Amino acid sequence: MSLPDRHHAAAVHIPALHHIVDGAALWGGSQGVHRHINPSTGEVQADIPLAGADEVDAAVAAAKRAFAGWRAKPPLERRQILERLATLLGDHADELAVLSSLEFGGAVSFTRHISLISQKFTSYYAGWADKLEGQIASLDEAGFVYSIPEPLGVIAVIVTWNGPIISLGMKVIPALAAGNTVVLKPAEIAPFTAQKFLALATRAGVPAGVINLVHGGAAAGTALTGHPDVSKITFTGGAATAQRILEGAARNLTPSVLELGGKSANLIFADADLDAACRHTSLAGLANAGQGCALPTRVLIERSIYKDFLERLTATVSAMPVGDPLLEDTVVGPVISEASSQRILNIVSEAAASGSGRVTTGGERLGGELGDGWFVAPTVLADVDPNSAVAQKEIFGPVISVMCFDDESEAVALANSTRYGLSAYVQTTDERRIRRLVRQLRCGTVGVNGGDPLTYNAPFGGIGLSGYGKEGGRAGIDEFLHLKTVLVR
Repeated sequence: MSLPDRHHAAAVHIPALHHIVDGAALWGGSQGVHRHINPSTGEVQADIPLAGADEVDAAVAAAKRAFAGWRAKPPLERRQILERLATLLGDHADELAVLSSLEFGGAVSFTRHISLISQKFTSYYAGWADKLEGQIASLDEAGFVYSIPEPLGVIAVIVTWNGPIISLGMKVIPALAAGNTVVLKPAEIAPFTAQKFLALATRAGVPAGVINLVHGGAAAGTALTGHPDVSKITFTGGAATAQRILEGAARNLTPSVLELGGKSANLIFADADLDAACRHTSLAGLANAGQGCALPTRVLIERSIYKDFLERLTATVSAMPVGDPLLEDTVVGPVISEASSQRILNIVSEAAASGSGRVTTGGERLGGELGDGWFVAPTVLADVDPNSAVAQKEIFGPVISVMCFDDESEAVALANSTRYGLSAYVQTTDERRIRRLVRQLRCGTVGVNGGDPLTYNAPFGGIGLSGYGKEGGRAGIDEFLHLKTVLVR
């Protein structure tokens, strides 16, 4: 499809927003309404009904009723349904990209990319549905001992706002492929793609009650994660919210997968291809306006090339196209809200005022034709104090923090100096160094010379404040299974 202008897109593509319980639409919500504002225009473009405990109870009950039938469905049939959904996601990738841009402001070049990744996750996990096997532990005079992989039951899926379409492929699909049912709660500030996803799942043949959708905020999240009939929680978001989730989960000993924040280090050595390293640092660091947990926003540069690389990076970031996220040539769109834009700018100004960093470009809110939206100029903070808040805490905005190191051991120490441990990046042509560093960096994923930290067929997840559990690859479906052991005398 040809991409429309932003007003036409809002009028044509935003679906009617409602809860879906046992296949039926529920309009309205016991917790009122959230008015959704387009981050690029500041305009209200939808009202989101907010669920509370009553809607959550109904959704969990529906998922519990549907579990027996979905679990019993022949694995080949589950696979075929999910394969049809993968095809539909591919067919609607452009529409999903536009919806994503409208809901959280991501540039359409980025949102199309994550829509297609979601389709890949769906196709990949569809293929696992009929390939789950147990093991024989022993077959001797003591008896026959074997294990069976079984689904858990009702899975609570809570996705964040900065690219929900990709989380749907990473979370909902492996849960379904394993034979579980789902109650899905998207972020109330980014609900559009989840609504469309449910419509496509129904078209693909997912039975009523197998996926239930509740829109809502904290009240719905608390009711869902503390529900005694939820067998597992999978959540993407911030550490503070995760702590509240675990408090509720603790009452029922509900296990969880937590994909949380990051402060990913990007180590650039003097022998790297500096043009490629600069391109990767700027494009990956500013993807989705820097609103991503695995982005290389903390840049560590070897001292001998520090000045040269900083100049290159400043020039590249200064020229980064910022604007309407629905335009194909836009690279950096708005941040999610006015409060977020002010928070980011306060962090930058406080770092500069305290001497914790020096602004070489950006550090301001953009006006003119972008003044109605929440656009923060792509920013480079140089000479950052490694112990400062700007180096240690997640900014979640279009800000690249730069510091230098003298040798490899210092680079590793700086990279490992935060409480996060999601991703790290290494730019070097020294293959021995690469092998050394990937073992020393404390994180879940290492991207080498531009490597993407996320792929559908390999595990993704962190340690420390970045959470625990895995998404992607075989590990991602194992999260939604338990092994039952059978002993036969």
